[in-house]
Amino acid sequence: METGAITSYIDVAQVTLYAFWVFFALLLFYIRQEDRREGYPLEGDQSGFFNRDDWFFVPPAKTFLLPHGHGAVLAPNARRDNADRPVKGARLGNFSGAPYLPTSENPMLDSIGPGSWAERSDTPDLTHHGDAKIVPLRVASDFHIAEGEINPVGLRVVGCDLVVAGTISDIWVDRSEQMLRYLEVVTEVGEAPRTILVPINFGVFRKVRDGSRVFYVHALRGEQFALVPGTREPESITLLEEDKIMAYYGSGLLYAEPHRQEPLA
Repeated sequence: METGAITSYIDVAQVTLYAFWVFFALLLFYIRQEDRREGYPLEGDQSGFFNRDDWFFVPPAKTFLLPHGHGAVLAPNARRDNADRPVKGARLGNFSGAPYLPTSENPMLDSIGPGSWAERSDTPDLTHHGDAKIVPLRVASDFHIAEGEINPVGLRVVGCDLVVAGTISDIWVDRSEQMLRYLEVVTEVGEAPRTILVPINFGVFRKVRDGSRVFYVHALRGEQFALVPGTREPESITLLEEDKIMAYYGSGLLYAEPHRQEPLA
């Protein structure tokens, strides 16, 4: 008597293997589409060709809701990299990946090379409770300098040319990571005093001949602190402002002095 079993004439193990192969191929295709939500469609480095209708590999747009009521983001959005801010530089060669030579008087503000910055959200980074994450100590009153550590408030900030750029007036901390992020400095250079931020990882504390301490920043000359990008609000910083400030100091490692762009030997 026949029981209707199919295992007697179908290799179930082989069918299962084929099914897994099909599933795995579809999974890889799905993952490769999803990882193209940012940075795609690609733009030709030399020709500038931009295929915004790459329907096969680039996935349909998806809406991502941002936390804390910051709206929504559509990805992919077919925006070109240099549509709103063209590169202020000239290519040094006619090949893909060729470096750019800055063409403006002050490349440290032109988002080029080590001074490049991304168009991040112009809103503060927030904690899980919706509060600004990076704030000065006068706002984060539950933070303080640990006993025995250097309190930088009141110390002078000097550039790589040993010119005094200003005096530290406060400390900005990250309330989520519980660490120091920036030093707030009142400048003594430029046309008028202004308040700027110095990333803590761009400098070191040093003792000078008279025994006092200074905060030494190798990335900039003293006069260049006058052009550090500022913040819109005196007690918070947006993600975009962070990128621009960090980019300015980063660009100084190459553009602050002419010899830094020359060979070491």
